[in-house]
Amino acid sequence: MERTLSIIKPDAVKKNVIGEIISRFEKNGLRIAAMKKIWMTKEEAKGFYIVHKERPFYDDLTDFMSEGPIVVMVLEGKGAIAKNREIMGATNPANAAPGTIRKDFAENIERNAVHGSDAPETAAFEIAYFFSALELL
Repeated sequence: MERTLSIIKPDAVKKNVIGEIISRFEKNGLRIAAMKKIWMTKEEAKGFYIVHKERPFYDDLTDFMSEGPIVVMVLEGKGAIAKNREIMGATNPANAAPGTIRKDFAENIERNAVHGSDAPETAAFEIAYFFSALELL
């Protein structure tokens, strides 16, 4: 059983599509092991996206991720990381396949509705950033 972190970003929360996004994960065989709605500070967003610190989009990304509430979830299932990324679609919604979350709900490459871990090591860091062991069911 693999676990991955999934975030419904501020743009999708504002559009009130949380339930539809969660439904897509569940309909595709992923189970929610933990979930909460939070509002990150700029500093918390910087800590979460520290791997991108040297990239030119870092400041805009952390501003965006701290501009409103987000929903953070731990999804689990067989091949959860790859399955989550498939359901999300390409980072740039213009390149995302029809029926994917980003194709249906993202505004652009920066406001792209969802985040998902890209590897087991990343998932471990990201899950621990938001959830204690006691919160994982």
